[in-house]
Amino acid sequence: MDRLFEGFGAGLKDHGADGLDVLVNNAGRHSVRPIEQLTEEEFARVLAINVSTPVFVVQWALPLLRDGGRIIDRGSAATRIANPVQIGYTVSKAALAAFGPSLANELGRRGITVNTVEPGVVLTDMIGDYAAVPEAVSALESITALGRMGLPEDVADVVGFLAGPQGRWVTGQTIDVSGGTYLGPLMPG
Repeated sequence: MDRLFEGFGAGLKDHGADGLDVLVNNAGRHSVRPIEQLTEEEFARVLAINVSTPVFVVQWALPLLRDGGRIIDRGSAATRIANPVQIGYTVSKAALAAFGPSLANELGRRGITVNTVEPGVVLTDMIGDYAAVPEAVSALESITALGRMGLPEDVADVVGFLAGPQGRWVTGQTIDVSGGTYLGPLMPG
């Protein structure tokens, strides 16, 4: 972290900037194991990447973050979907969602907003080979109110809103960006 932020601070100065306006914590490591198979090592790694890293990135970035800045964490809709085979991941993203409101309250006097976006299934490398299996894609689309898997720009547009001037009065919030995944019983057809 020391080296990262020393280099980042130097890079800002090299480009004539004196601070940071937006910090997006987009780290994520998935874990697909039921509780009986979740190892201490895997759980520790998931927590380190999904919780500890964003917390300490914020800590290190705070001296560079300008008043009126934005912090946006990427959580997961998994926090509201009871999926027993991703319990480690779900716990880690729930911890990150709980971090947001407390941090928003702490940094609010500086005009810094803190929010968490929670995507559902998005067509990225994180879903691996599932996107190439028509049955898997169909199953994922069938649990989503909007009837499709998310695209990176679906999430990026919400992050852009929160990072921009229109998001200035939104803080301490967790925003579901899942296309309505598992909103309730879906009717056929």
